[in-house]
Amino acid sequence: MITIGQELLQELILEAAVTRRFLERIPFDKLDYKPTEKSETLGRLAVHVAEIIAWWSSVAETDRLDFIDYKPKEVICTEELLEYFDELLLAAKISLSKVEDKEFEREWSMAHGEDVLFTLPKKQVVRLFCMNHLVHHRAQLGVYFRLLDIKVPSTYGPSIDDENVILINRFT
Repeated sequence: MITIGQELLQELILEAAVTRRFLERIPFDKLDYKPTEKSETLGRLAVHVAEIIAWWSSVAETDRLDFIDYKPKEVICTEELLEYFDELLLAAKISLSKVEDKEFEREWSMAHGEDVLFTLPKKQVVRLFCMNHLVHHRAQLGVYFRLLDIKVPSTYGPSIDDENVILINRFT
């Protein structure tokens, strides 16, 4: 019988492959780019997309993630970003492959010191927070890419930027 962790791992593996294609295209000469003043820089967003993968391990192995002493990882090149992502993904794969189903019924909190940002059952956290959060920020990378004229990788189907895509005008 497949466990909840193994089921989540299957989804994560698919999403991680897509995410890695996005991270491969980060232009390290444009890390300070922001589409608006309120936006995060491209460099910070790229690292955030990579580091979200670590949250699966946190949910599987702990009951709380505290950002009080958090400092984002600094990366200086594509290879370093991909190594970081791959390292976190391997840890998540290991965590999800061995976590027991009953663990997903336990509550998990995100905190900043004494301030608890939210507490939810772990099963909800991995779906709503880990996966949806990853997809949301990866989509933001797609917007940054489009604005910077960087080819957007395929996600759930072909991208207009994919080679060999045949477009049919349905209105002619």
